[in-house]
Amino acid sequence: MNSVVSTNLSTDCAPDAEAVLAGLCKAAADSLRLRVLRLLRHDAMDVSELCSVLDVRQPALSHHLKLMSAAGLLSSQRDGNHIFYRRRELAGDEPFAALQQALLAAADALELDDAEEARRQALQRQREQNSLDFFTDNAARFREQQDLIAAPERYAAAVNELLDTLPVARQSTALEVGPGEGWLLPRLSGQFERVVALDNAPAMLESARSAAGGLDNIEFLLGDTGHSALQSLQADLIVINMVLHHTPDPAATLHEAASALAPGGALLITELCEHRQGWTRENCGDLWLGFAPQMIQDWAASAGLVELTSSYLGQRNGFKLQLRLFGAAKMTS
Repeated sequence: MNSVVSTNLSTDCAPDAEAVLAGLCKAAADSLRLRVLRLLRHDAMDVSELCSVLDVRQPALSHHLKLMSAAGLLSSQRDGNHIFYRRRELAGDEPFAALQQALLAAADALELDDAEEARRQALQRQREQNSLDFFTDNAARFREQQDLIAAPERYAAAVNELLDTLPVARQSTALEVGPGEGWLLPRLSGQFERVVALDNAPAMLESARSAAGGLDNIEFLLGDTGHSALQSLQADLIVINMVLHHTPDPAATLHEAASALAPGGALLITELCEHRQGWTRENCGDLWLGFAPQMIQDWAASAGLVELTSSYLGQRNGFKLQLRLFGAAKMTS
């Protein structure tokens, strides 16, 4: 750790830099704050969720969150009456970025106690059930809700262009996670020998089956990315189209999907950029208000993927869409 500090400091360190360094060290010098960092490794939580998992009172936790935010360890986003907290990772060229990364890595190595881990898992299960209930109850209105944010026809051309120039070693098997109404399945069916459509909502899976129109090289699988069938799939292309913001643990979803890639395969993500339109939670079943591009890149990197290309498209009502294509690290070797 001493070498990290000496890399970022000089003997003429300015007072404001000293204050930043002192604040960063102080913000990490508490066991509760370290557990908050561990909880937020791949997640965002509001104060009530953090209090529930950590079994602490809100006034006490709010003090810690304020101190961590001031030190640059956390960023916050207001959604109605709720404030959601995420980890804020400094860019490599920012002062003390190396020290912050070392602190976060140390926090990530910590284990939650059994009671905290049980409460965290219960929270994840509740989030997952909320999302599943929404799509079960609103399958018939899915297109109407899509149109409020990003109708497929507004970005289909960009997706098709990526598929036309897909840098994969072969085109044998494609997997689409959460195909929705199935608008992309006929295109995938024409390009790949075998297509697997995976969805955990039976009503949505039936909508996708109807859209496929009897194409005989598409298999429909009920479940999520933890399904045992994915362990041996070896997909040449995996598509996760407007799905991550509906999943309780998007980082885990991405990681599980990436594990089903064949050598030389690619993973295509279309997803909302971070926004502040909280009405999408109730009206569209969204669990997350989009994601910062760097967050998706970090999750992909932790899953052993490298970014191949990206583009960003404006949508209705002020939303912005990110199209990201990732490949296994082997593809660049």
